[in-house]
Amino acid sequence: MPLSAASKSAAVRAKLDYPVIDGDGHWLEPIPIFLDFLKEVAGPQLAEQYLQSKATEAQWYRMSAEERLARRQKRPTWWGEPANTLDRATALIPRLMYERLDEFGIDFALIYTTIGLPYVAHPDEPLRRAMCRALNRMSSEMFRPFADRMTPVAVIPMYTPQEAIEELDYAVEHLGMKAIMVANHVRRPIPVHLQNGTDPNTVAHYIDVLALESVYDYDPFWAKCTELKVAVTVHSNSVGWEGRTSVNNFTFNHIGHFAGASHAFVKAIVLGGVLARFPQLRFAMLEGGVGWACNLLTDMIGHWDKRHAQAMLDHVQPTNVDTQRMATLLTEYGGKRYAHKLDEFMGCLSSINPYTSLDDLASREPVDRLDDFAAAHVSSPDDLRALFAERLYFGCEADDPTTAWAFDPRGQHRLRPMLGSDIGHFDVIDMSEVLEEAHELVDHGLITEADFREFVFANVARLHTALNPDFFKGTVVEEAVAKHVLSLR
Repeated sequence: MPLSAASKSAAVRAKLDYPVIDGDGHWLEPIPIFLDFLKEVAGPQLAEQYLQSKATEAQWYRMSAEERLARRQKRPTWWGEPANTLDRATALIPRLMYERLDEFGIDFALIYTTIGLPYVAHPDEPLRRAMCRALNRMSSEMFRPFADRMTPVAVIPMYTPQEAIEELDYAVEHLGMKAIMVANHVRRPIPVHLQNGTDPNTVAHYIDVLALESVYDYDPFWAKCTELKVAVTVHSNSVGWEGRTSVNNFTFNHIGHFAGASHAFVKAIVLGGVLARFPQLRFAMLEGGVGWACNLLTDMIGHWDKRHAQAMLDHVQPTNVDTQRMATLLTEYGGKRYAHKLDEFMGCLSSINPYTSLDDLASREPVDRLDDFAAAHVSSPDDLRALFAERLYFGCEADDPTTAWAFDPRGQHRLRPMLGSDIGHFDVIDMSEVLEEAHELVDHGLITEADFREFVFANVARLHTALNPDFFKGTVVEEAVAKHVLSLR
């Protein structure tokens, strides 16, 4: 009799001599119960506002096709939850999820919000803060009986660093939560009087990536994360950003959106110096895979080679041009057309900045701003590789073959992907197949068994114990994690 999908994942787990830790599972918060918590936190009026905000999201369906195009109303998420009855119930009920973990081949799981994802950076402060507080109260209470195998992840509002610090302190110190999820950006309006050439009736926005040129200083929040010994995990989308605003095609908007938001955030925490200023802190970018990070690291190394301060001075400083030789070359090889305008050419040697002298081009760039990598405190490509390899983690779904890129011995880097099952969402058709599907990376020769151990166990264990060695204390994986941590010393 052939194995069932459930027994296939269990069979994979049975062959392993280490536990499997799911770094990014999701539950579907039961709305009738959640509303009780929301009313307790902020009253019935706020609960009604939440329901009205969800109804507003459905306005796409009330528009004609012509209206949608005229207003560029992007396609909302549709059919985003599992329709397998058992799996839908599993996502709704912590006890059922707990009882099915062996079927999934998972020993321990970090459980993330679903309905809270849009609210960590929502512009309405009372709604944003009440949603996060209610979600944290509910998840901490409802998952507490199952703490030996599951832990809920606190939802931290990020519109300002002060509110982030307040909720972080409440979630960790008061509720006893030990993992957090933040937004990796905030979409902020640009005041009308500052909009350059924009229709005053149109509200313009920009993406604040929190770690580079933000209107707020988020360093106190990163410091608080370090103090409370929590890794920073980010789970934000970029649907609605330029290039992801299709009116009718959800797939067009969805592909790459987690990776896109994380791409911007990682550039910010590297170039903005957050990693340099908080060397103990670890960051995990979830649900976007690791392929984009391999590309980003390669791009950053390429840019460092060309655009760190000394390279700029050596190779592209405008006054490095030998004007006498330039005049000779223009005359000798350009012919009469060039010779006739030689004086004009010599005052217009930049095609990017016409009729700006080389001296002006050089002098208008302050010496202390020549190096885009100055805040990152990196002095070599190896320094960049080390930042990515030691400080950053990347949540990858089971069906993503590009996970293998992080382990490719032919590459010039080795990154830290970790299994994020994403159970509870539409892209997991059968929860019981996740681990078996992840092991196909080994079955197909894309990674080794040793790589697989890092992927489904070691990396997520390392992420959460880097600051908090007791993260897994009292859980079924405590002993295995302790041995792994000891082996790193």
